[in-house]
Amino acid sequence: MAGLRIDQALARLLPEHSRNRLQGWLKSGAVLVDGAVVAPRHKLRGGERLSVDQPPPADAGHRAESIPLNIVFEDEALLVIDKPAGLVVHPGNGNPDGTLLNALLHHAPELAGVPRAGIVHRLDKDTSGLLVVARSLASQTELVRQLQQRSVRRHYLALVHGVPSAHGTVDAPIGRHPVHRTRMAVVAAGKAAVTHYRRRQTFQACSLVECRLETGRTHQIRVHMAHIGHPLVGDDTYRARRPSAAPAFDRQALHAFRLGLEHPLTGCACEWEIAIAEDFRHLIERLEAP
Repeated sequence: MAGLRIDQALARLLPEHSRNRLQGWLKSGAVLVDGAVVAPRHKLRGGERLSVDQPPPADAGHRAESIPLNIVFEDEALLVIDKPAGLVVHPGNGNPDGTLLNALLHHAPELAGVPRAGIVHRLDKDTSGLLVVARSLASQTELVRQLQQRSVRRHYLALVHGVPSAHGTVDAPIGRHPVHRTRMAVVAAGKAAVTHYRRRQTFQACSLVECRLETGRTHQIRVHMAHIGHPLVGDDTYRARRPSAAPAFDRQALHAFRLGLEHPLTGCACEWEIAIAEDFRHLIERLEAP
């Protein structure tokens, strides 16, 4: 961060906040550099300690709801959740409540004071699996830093149409589809996106692949696998049509099964791995049956 203005550094460290909100914190004296209030255009030398003094609650407008959570790990800094398919992560158009965020506010009310209730990355509604939540602003800032540095290890299992190569990397930028604005696409002006994959199992008309995200763009695995001609089974958004020999599945066959990161407080390497979701497991068993 050396050489950056304090507002530029905050925009990188806290991308979940608008620039207007960050400027408001700076002007109100809520942002401290080595314990002192600085001007909004103050330049950093590098190595300073930045802190935000009691920012306004980011999710005070969302209500807590008693929604069951499958908690894989929990301590004072982190929550690791096994999210079921069908659960929306964050309220939005068409989903004002009944989301993971609402469930988190009920389970840990202090998350009302953390931006997005501590959520630092997302899974699509119909994707199941592991998702990490920060329990404090300090933990959230550190996890966002790790995500930006691409050091968080996120592994998925995906069932795709056809038989891709044994392993490979898709390095193709992703942005909004130029025509269908609710979809993403590989576009030249998009954001850098990298997915590594390896084929684990081959069936008659489809294959089970393990994907590792280097970046985390919206719908990244779904877009990248469709881009190389192997869309996900059950993904009606990024698949032109279902081949007659392909199995039916009522959601995209995608499951986040392994997650690794550095603990934001201790710096220790942490890794969690869970079994494949039950509906996905039944699908694989059907394909394996003689």
